[in-house]
Amino acid sequence: MKLAILFLGPMALLLLAGCGCVLGASSGNLHTFVGCAVREFTFLAKKPGCKGLRITTDACWGRCETWEKPILEPPYIEAHHRVCTYNETKQVTVKLPNCAPGVDPSYTYPVAVRCDCGACSTATTECETI
Repeated sequence: MKLAILFLGPMALLLLAGCGCVLGASSGNLHTFVGCAVREFTFLAKKPGCKGLRITTDACWGRCETWEKPILEPPYIEAHHRVCTYNETKQVTVKLPNCAPGVDPSYTYPVAVRCDCGACSTATTECETI
C-alpha cells in the first residue's frame, strides 16, 4: 500500500482542510479528529534582506478518509486517496520589518476560507507518494 506524503510549500503551509468551520483547540480532540477544518496556524514569514515576522493566519488542517482494495482487473487496485486541501483562499499582504534599502518589504500569503477533503492538487500542494 502506498502512503501519500505532503511536503509543505508556500501555499501548502496553509494546507491543513474543510467542513467550512473553524476548529479550535477547545472544540475537540485533535488527535482523533477525522475530516477537514479551517484552523489557526502561525508561521515565520521571511525573505532575504528583511527581518522575519510571526504571522497567525487560517490554514486547512485534518485527516481524510483514504483506502485501497484489490480488484481482479488492471490496474488490480482501486484506490481512494483524499487529502485535506483548500477549497477557497484569499491573499493577504503584510510589510516585513527592517528591510534593507532597495528590498520590497511586501510579503503575500494565502489565508484559508474553506477547506475540503479532495484530490491532491499541485497548484496548492507538493504531492508525493512513496
